[in-house]
Amino acid sequence: MRILVTGGAGFIGSHTCDRLVALGHEVTVLDVLAAPVHRGTPEHLTPGAEFYEGDVRNPDLVRNLLRRTDAVYHFAAYQDYLPDFAKFTDVNVTSTAMIYEIVVAEKLDLARIVVASSQAAMGEGLYSCPEHGEQTPDMRPESQLEAARWDLGCPVCGGPVDVLPTPERIANPQNAYGMSKHGEEVVAINLGRRYGIPTVALRYSIVQGPRQSVFNAYSGACRIFNLHYLLGGAPTLYEDGQAIRDYVNIHDVVDANVLVLDDDRAAGRVFNVGGGTGYTTQEFAEIVRRQYGSDRPGRISGEYRFGDTRHITSDIDALKQLGWSPSRTPADSVAEYAEWLRGMPGLDEVLAEADAKMRSLGVVRRAGT
Repeated sequence: MRILVTGGAGFIGSHTCDRLVALGHEVTVLDVLAAPVHRGTPEHLTPGAEFYEGDVRNPDLVRNLLRRTDAVYHFAAYQDYLPDFAKFTDVNVTSTAMIYEIVVAEKLDLARIVVASSQAAMGEGLYSCPEHGEQTPDMRPESQLEAARWDLGCPVCGGPVDVLPTPERIANPQNAYGMSKHGEEVVAINLGRRYGIPTVALRYSIVQGPRQSVFNAYSGACRIFNLHYLLGGAPTLYEDGQAIRDYVNIHDVVDANVLVLDDDRAAGRVFNVGGGTGYTTQEFAEIVRRQYGSDRPGRISGEYRFGDTRHITSDIDALKQLGWSPSRTPADSVAEYAEWLRGMPGLDEVLAEADAKMRSLGVVRRAGT
């Protein structure tokens, strides 16, 4: 097929383009190459793919590319933890709506549109209270975090709750990025159903592996922890180091991306794409520490990032029923990322820049102050 990949110069996009070209598809990449993710043209642009530098919100450019396209992977997005509320919606939601607007207006016959969503659309995820059953709590208030009370309680009784793997039926985004990704899902799935455009939304957990940009201020535990240990330091573990996440390898993600392109059972649905196992931040930091042979464990300093989710793991049963299953471990991802970082220049400045950025925006805060 002739496949358009927006954001195809990025982390998930470039790996997906590599696979699509290897499978014999004719691939076109559209990417604006914007900072902070990119600093110039990356070396990993897919050989054999046709590249256009431009904004996915440019209707004339997108229209011309869609006219010669059979399927779309829409990975272009604005990300990171920044208070750019309008930009999240503009880039992530408006661009998606515009793609469907063009497809409908031009009466284009697309075999599939796959949009990249995020685990952030589920917010704090799903919990269970022994007395009140399933709960979907909202974000923790600032007063709770200032008091270093990290765990969530039941929204009804305030008692202890157990974290559960969160299925796709849960949508409770708590930050601007998550809200925009949920909005993108709703636009894509509902317009796809209404106008007969086969659409799939994939909610990625924390994707890890080579090519993940080192320049983001906030996202990417693999990036942050690797950089600290590579440079001879140790990372700060926010809160108490016991927040739970699930991590998925980039190659497993590409397997999922390719699967839903052809499997008609996927059309019209949202799927979680996760690693299937939860790890505390401390456990993941230990995986990275062992990769570098360091004797310095992660530091717990009493700091936290305002707006962080406490625990979230994705229920991946729906996608497994289509025959997909993650086969790589976080240790595999860390080893690949460490190899990719080897010899990269200018890394000693990256961590300081990211930390200064988050502190200037009031994202990093300290309990008890």
